[in-house]
Amino acid sequence: MNRWEETLEQPSLGKEEVKRLEPGLRQELIELQQQMRTEKFSVVVVFAGVDGAGKHETVNLLNSWMDPRGIHTHAYTSAEEADAGRPRFWKYWNDQPAHGQIGLFLSAWYSRPLVDWARRKITDAEFEAKLKEIEAFERTLADNGVLLVKVWMHLDKVAQRKRLEELASSPKTEWQIKPGAWENWGNYRRFMTASDRIVEASEKAGRPWFLVNGKRKHGRQVRVAAHLRDSIQARLSKAPVSKGLAKSAWTRRMKPKRGTLAALDLNASLEKEAYKKKLKKLQRELYQLQHQAEVKGISTVLVFEGQDAAGKGGAIRRLVQGLDARQYRVTPIAAPTPEELSQHYLWRFWKQLPKAGQVAIFDRSWYGRVLVERVEGFADDAAWQRAYQEICEFESSLADHGMVVCKFWIQIDKATQLQRFKDRENTPYKRWKITDEDWRNRKKWNAYDVAVDDMLALTHLPEAPWVLVPGTDKYHARIQVLHAVCKQLRKVV
Repeated sequence: MNRWEETLEQPSLGKEEVKRLEPGLRQELIELQQQMRTEKFSVVVVFAGVDGAGKHETVNLLNSWMDPRGIHTHAYTSAEEADAGRPRFWKYWNDQPAHGQIGLFLSAWYSRPLVDWARRKITDAEFEAKLKEIEAFERTLADNGVLLVKVWMHLDKVAQRKRLEELASSPKTEWQIKPGAWENWGNYRRFMTASDRIVEASEKAGRPWFLVNGKRKHGRQVRVAAHLRDSIQARLSKAPVSKGLAKSAWTRRMKPKRGTLAALDLNASLEKEAYKKKLKKLQRELYQLQHQAEVKGISTVLVFEGQDAAGKGGAIRRLVQGLDARQYRVTPIAAPTPEELSQHYLWRFWKQLPKAGQVAIFDRSWYGRVLVERVEGFADDAAWQRAYQEICEFESSLADHGMVVCKFWIQIDKATQLQRFKDRENTPYKRWKITDEDWRNRKKWNAYDVAVDDMLALTHLPEAPWVLVPGTDKYHARIQVLHAVCKQLRKVV
């Protein structure tokens, strides 16, 4: 007997038993919601399975039973204008519940790969690639504390046809039949083959599905509600273990790769007149290249990192002078807000991704996880070590979607930084740029150097490269940044 036959053999619950169980179960879920309010984890419940198996009815029941202030439903039945030009997972990241909240997801990240493979719109290799992308997404959520509950609701082919016919028989219910539901029923065998592969992949990844017989309405809803209760209770009783590399393993992994910063020549310079000529020429070229990228719907993500006073702001200002103000957005990244702290650290960056043809410029970025959070101890060893893989997967997903991704590290020496700090203190209109935090960071210069070397070694990707910019001479640094952006855009327009 296979897993689907076993699912259909689940003991049925009679009406009287369901009536007996519902009040207590409802009360338990409400109480668990209250307990969750002060916890630093969220719950993501993803529903999948055959059309007509009761997913929507079950979600409606959970919403009616629970406190509406702590539960939110997200369904993705059609493409929205806001999705245009953004990676597939943008909307799922955008809708992630905050700490203490529950998110119910319908027609979500499994839906399109499942249907596309069943209808022969994608190949086996493309299907497997999408499953790996899903595995990375779910691992990233789970590793950072999200409780992931996956519910698969099943019907056999005969029962599914009966259910769809029942819905179609009345004007009051026929609207519940999603477009393509009958086509999916016609592809039932391939649909179930794809379903098997999805369930197997989830089991291997350690995030298995809860399989539910969708034939009996009330029984299936009680089973799902009880499983959600049990899952939340288990999390509340035992905190997840954060896993990272042992110190010895980390040292062996990184030691041979360090030294990138030390090898950078900081003496490069450019005369002022030559700078002015190159600046105008590159800004004109950038304007044309970005216009062509806009026409083609190609988005660009630019990341600026570097020591305090390295010249990031000046480089960004000269860069945007060569862009149409309607086509770019500069996002300065500071310490996370309380709202952002209640989410995965990548959440606030996913939200800022540009639409098709637009440019997003990040003045500091997600690399704070492996720089300031690592050095200052805001993230534990497991969290920042795990972040390298999470960041690489994030940037690869942007590039796979067709975005141009380019990252700049602007480097200066310690003496130059001190000179610029003093200049800021002594110049009234620059004084706002210098803070107590800048001086504190300076005291940890060596620790930051090690963290930067690790970052460059582990996150330099062909599709999302680091450009190392000597920043001692600001003229040279600004021209190098403009040149690199134009070079990347030339490859795609």
